Amino acid sequence: MGRVLEESARAAGHEIGAIVTSANGGEAARLLPGHTVAIDFSAPGAVPAHVEAAAAAGVPLVEGTTGWQRDEAGVREMVERRGAALIYGANFSIGVNLFYRIVAGAAQLFRGAGYDPFIEEAHHARKRDTPSGTALALEAIVSHGLGREGGAGGTSVPIASTRAGHIPGMHRVGFDSAADQILLVHTARSRAGFAAGALLAARWIVGRRGMYAFADVLHDLLALEPEKERKVR
Repeated sequence: MGRVLEESARAAGHEIGAIVTSANGGEAARLLPGHTVAIDFSAPGAVPAHVEAAAAAGVPLVEGTTGWQRDEAGVREMVERRGAALIYGANFSIGVNLFYRIVAGAAQLFRGAGYDPFIEEAHHARKRDTPSGTALALEAIVSHGLGREGGAGGTSVPIASTRAGHIPGMHRVGFDSAADQILLVHTARSRAGFAAGALLAARWIVGRRGMYAFADVLHDLLALEPEKERKVR
């Protein structure tokens, strides 16, 4: 993901001032100051340290890593205390975030209709978190739409995960009954979509303070677009 992000940023005309990897991760505090924005796709356990380094450097951070929900309260407190800026998301694909909205509407339609929901997700063999952050976000969306929050074991919608080969990412949300089955599917063709969303978020966060979800970015941009069109006319 880091390589795809680097290629996409350069292709869009952005200048990359520093790249932090596992080899030079200890130098993040030295490398970050002076930059306009930082983007992180790394490991869940490294997120608090990366947020702290970005906050100390006064650099807004786009956090694309997943699986760090247990540290969210501490991260949020750090961002607020430091007056920092952070955007996070289970998935930075614009298509996936539009998919969230489609699933939310579908779940409301299926409330009380006698259908059983399920979620299936598949990713490449090297993805560390299971289920994916996107699948967990979808589970929360479907549960809310169906009025099933707080199910047994912390989840009310079963999730099946596959880790194999080089699959960029696939998520299916299904509603099943004895009579029929309805499927909603999002399939990523490459990681370029995630990079595009992260760069969009990076442009949006500059000059802001606070902690935002990527959905906030998309909602803001979609809300502004109709107004721009009316002005043109």
